[in-house]
Amino acid sequence: MEKTIKQIVIVGGGSAGWLTAGILAAQHATKTPEGLQITLVESPDVNTIGVGEGTWPSMRNTLQTIGISETEFVRECSAAFKQGSKFVGWKNGRADDFYYHPFTVPNGYTQSNLPAAWQSHFSSMSFADAMCEQSHICEAGLAPKQITTPEYASVANYGYHLDAGKFGQVLQKHCTAKLGVKHVLDHVTHINSTADGDIESIATKNSGAIVGDLFIDCSGLSCLLLGQHFQIPFLDKKQFSINDTALAIQTPYPEENSPIASPTIATAQEAGWIWDIGLSSRRGTGHVYSSAHSSDEKAEQTLRAYIAKSVGEKKAEELSCRKLPIRAGHRQKFWHKNCVAVGMAAGFIEPLEASALALVEMSVNMISDEMPATRAAMVLVEKRFNTRFDYRWARVIDFLKLHYALTQRTDTDYWRDASSPASVPEHLQELLTLWRYRPPYYNDFIENEEVFPSASYQYVLYGMGFKTEARAYAKPRDDLSMAIKAIEATLNKVPKYLAGLPSNRKLVEHVLKQGMMKI
Repeated sequence: MEKTIKQIVIVGGGSAGWLTAGILAAQHATKTPEGLQITLVESPDVNTIGVGEGTWPSMRNTLQTIGISETEFVRECSAAFKQGSKFVGWKNGRADDFYYHPFTVPNGYTQSNLPAAWQSHFSSMSFADAMCEQSHICEAGLAPKQITTPEYASVANYGYHLDAGKFGQVLQKHCTAKLGVKHVLDHVTHINSTADGDIESIATKNSGAIVGDLFIDCSGLSCLLLGQHFQIPFLDKKQFSINDTALAIQTPYPEENSPIASPTIATAQEAGWIWDIGLSSRRGTGHVYSSAHSSDEKAEQTLRAYIAKSVGEKKAEELSCRKLPIRAGHRQKFWHKNCVAVGMAAGFIEPLEASALALVEMSVNMISDEMPATRAAMVLVEKRFNTRFDYRWARVIDFLKLHYALTQRTDTDYWRDASSPASVPEHLQELLTLWRYRPPYYNDFIENEEVFPSASYQYVLYGMGFKTEARAYAKPRDDLSMAIKAIEATLNKVPKYLAGLPSNRKLVEHVLKQGMMKI
């Protein structure tokens, strides 16, 4: 009789571990005797790294699936609403240099050649401003929904900024109290194997051996199971991403009612970039940089000088700073035998575009959808999972590199090295050649659920000043009249959005005090 998959053991907590537990428990009847049995084991001594304080809109569906109300989430996680990313100083470093990568797909995206219409008729405004309402909303500091909009519904597409430590705690409480997940706080001492090399159980210091059929490694950079036990190699990708260090500082707002920024703000610096994300109670700020181009001391001075612009030099110097190593790369395999890695145990490139939590969601959703009924079926699921995530990690590297590859900045060694042709993946080089004569479109990417869709490539490509040349002859889809009408319709709607939406701060304060309407 074939061995059935019944016992799931997750090693590691934090956002990755508890998101994994929550999604699987909600979708596989963990509270019932017939469902999967899920045990999460985490060390009582491990602190959450917390660099992934931004999410994508996919998190709304994830939270709904798990069964957490949006009001509870915003209140308990110091969360605020995120509508995309704003890149400052990445193109040429001048005073007016910024562009948006909003969460909303361009209006009329698949019907006509919008970039051609923008280049020929609307180039006096930014690409994002011509394509959708969201960059206008963000620049005005407005929320993505009205006070009366129900939980998880939207006027403009949105994700969140959140406190990662608090998020893990909320998930832990919900998973254990409402979804039937067993929580073990203990140290893993060693791994016990079966005769055929599978993991049979993990031995713990005080709780004995914890047996499982499928083990999910959410142990972060230590990668206890897939890396240390199975010795699956780590593939270093530093040739494509030169940033190897981050400094993080929790920054207070100057005033209790200070505006909350609607996008994540990424501001280019001499040897890296600074992230600035607005939570309800504070900002999360940090400096990502290359240690080959800046000392830690210089990077910290740069970050504190940035913070001082809003809170003053004295306060900026008082704030505690945390150093975080970045090792750009991922495992050679993500699923091996009866073990699969999720989160930073699988890999990490850098915080740009907040892909870390999105990859957790994608990983767990595939594990859930493809959950093998038997050990024999797991062989096929392993193959499918590894193929899918080999592709996805390659696309993450491509997309993040796009932000650097197109810069016109040559003012420092960092920007010259970050944009050097030798640091650009071959696949991205090929796409950039194609895009000289036509814009990115959906057939450039083959997955039904891409990490970054072709619309995202358009926002960064044209935000960074890329030009697509007109063809010598016109194709039917290149009839610009339809595209011009779509852009004009977008611009006509902008005043209505600006007049009808509250500020991000006003919406957050309403949620904190009165909550959101239930659907």
